[in-house]
Amino acid sequence: MDLSGKVAVVTGAGRGLGRAYAEALAAAGAAVIVNDVDAEAAAQVVAGITGKGGRAREVVAPVGSAKAAEQLVETAVSEFGRLDVMVTNAGILRDKVLWKMSDDDFDAVIDVHLRGTFTCARAAAVKMREQGEGGRLILISSPAGQRGNFGQTNYAAAKAGIVAMARTWAMELARANVTVNAVVPVAATEMTKTIPAFAPVIEEAERTGEPFPAWLRRDEGMGTVEDVAELIVFLASDASAGITGQAIGIGGDRLALWSHPAEKAVAFADGGWTADAIAESWQAGVGAEPETYGIPAPKAPADSGQDA
Repeated sequence: MDLSGKVAVVTGAGRGLGRAYAEALAAAGAAVIVNDVDAEAAAQVVAGITGKGGRAREVVAPVGSAKAAEQLVETAVSEFGRLDVMVTNAGILRDKVLWKMSDDDFDAVIDVHLRGTFTCARAAAVKMREQGEGGRLILISSPAGQRGNFGQTNYAAAKAGIVAMARTWAMELARANVTVNAVVPVAATEMTKTIPAFAPVIEEAERTGEPFPAWLRRDEGMGTVEDVAELIVFLASDASAGITGQAIGIGGDRLALWSHPAEKAVAFADGGWTADAIAESWQAGVGAEPETYGIPAPKAPADSGQDA
C-alpha cells in the first residue's frame, strides 16, 4: 500500500498501538506527526522513523483541548504542507466500579478519549474541507464501547460515543469526500493488560516469550499491535475511498465488521402498552432472546495446555 505524498497525524503515538500506527503509516510512505504527552517517547518514535528514511515530527501535547488539536493540524501543514489523515488514538484509563468512580476519574477519561477525538477530528475536518481534496478520519474505539466492560464506565461510554460520532460525521463529511471510520482493535498493550478478560493471557505470553497461540489469535482475535496497524494503513489509503461510517474490528488473525445497533424484536399493542401488558408479554415477546453484554473472557481449547 503506497501512501507517498500523504500526511497523517497520530495522537497517543509514543507507545503501544499509536506507535505501531505511526510506524506503519511512515513505512507506507506517509509523513507523520507523532503526538504524545511523553516527550522522550515521541522523540524515540520520530527518530526511528527518520532513521529509516521516513518523515516525521513530534508534537508534545495532551489531547483534549481545541488548542492542542489545532496545534497538531497546524504542525502537519507547516512541516509537510497538508493534512490527509487524522488518527485519534490517544487515551488513558481510570478504571473503577460505578460506586467507587469519582467525578475526576470519569471526566479525565472522557476528556482525552471522547473530547480529544472530537476536537482533533473537528480541526482536521476544517483543514480537509479547506483543501478540497478529501481525507480520512480514523477514530479508535474498543470492544468495551461495543459490549461494555466491568469497571470501565468512563472508557466504555467514551468508546461507544466515538463510534456514534463516526456514523454522524460520515454523513456530514460525505460531500467533502472525507471518510470517517471507527477501528475496534484488540491487541496486547499496557492498556489491555488492565482488562481482566485478557490480562492473564498477555502476562503468560510475556513471561514465556512465546507467541500467542493460534486459538487466541483466531478465536479471540488477540494479537500484536502490528497486526492492527495494517488496517490503519488501508483506511488511510485511496483503496478505502468507498468505505465510511463503519466500525471495523481487527486483532490477531481476525478482521470483522461490527453491526450497527438495530431493533432486534418488535411487538405492537393497539392503543399503546401498559406496564402490566409489557410484563405479561415480555418473556414470550420482544424479550424472548435478550442481548448479551460484556467482553467474554478468553477460553482456551481443552488441549491447549492453558487455563481458560
